[in-house]
Amino acid sequence: MVERSPEEAGVGGSIPSRGTNVQNISKKSIGVFDSGFGGLAILKEIKKELPEYDYLYLGDTARAPYGSRAKEEIYTFTEEGVRFLFEQGAELVVLACNSSSSDALRKLQQEYIPQKFPSKKVLGVLIPAAEEAIEKTRNKKVGLIATEATITSSSFRRELKKLDREVKIFERACPELVPLVETGDTDSEKTKEVLNVYLEPLKEGEIDTLILGCTHYEFLEKNIKEIMGEGVLVISEGAVISDKLKKYLDKHTEIKDKLSRDGERVFFTTGFKEKFDSQGGIFFGEKIESQEIAISSKIS
Repeated sequence: MVERSPEEAGVGGSIPSRGTNVQNISKKSIGVFDSGFGGLAILKEIKKELPEYDYLYLGDTARAPYGSRAKEEIYTFTEEGVRFLFEQGAELVVLACNSSSSDALRKLQQEYIPQKFPSKKVLGVLIPAAEEAIEKTRNKKVGLIATEATITSSSFRRELKKLDREVKIFERACPELVPLVETGDTDSEKTKEVLNVYLEPLKEGEIDTLILGCTHYEFLEKNIKEIMGEGVLVISEGAVISDKLKKYLDKHTEIKDKLSRDGERVFFTTGFKEKFDSQGGIFFGEKIESQEIAISSKIS
């Protein structure tokens, strides 16, 4: 497994304004986009399942978190991130951010990608997690904790109901969790108290399955499981997504056959490189070396 620096990959250091060409790299990679660090946990699981492929990761840490932003902002930021990854050589991009999957994925798939990048694909994390929950629930009572944007979009509710109209869904927006995780505060008494407040209504609903509807929540999984008890299955998106992606590529050989296989990884952040490398290494489980880029946008 080789990790390339962005300089070795021949990648430029910023995203120009719309309409400006970006130099492509020769690699045809799998891209992963997230608003911050959480998607690194998704990438970690993907590379365990599919270690041979080349990967590009972009964390929009300068504008994170997305969960409290307006739908229009989330779409704009996500489109910019996807465009950057495509222009750097990604053939397929996974939106590891649930807010992006909820508020941007459908429009990207139906409008933006067919017009701008018709040969490429973008996938989300929401549907695989919903499928897993419906498959595993025994009493048809499913809980969901997520950001405000994800809950407000009702995307998980729609997908769960498509799969099983009889399922009862207990949702809770948890705006305090992402900032706690991003600062590394995952196991303090304060964090445990916040989790108890958020999870108590779901315990009262007697759910038997709980979806962690934000990639950041994987780092709170141990405490969440302790609070919910052994009778509740907790679904973390990382393992689910890696398995679904493998099956997707096996089915879509026209994409699979294009992908380069040198086991290389390139990381980008819109925030400070030092913080991203330090904090991101914890999420990814190994040392990373990133490059700062600047995204041009009318929204800040």
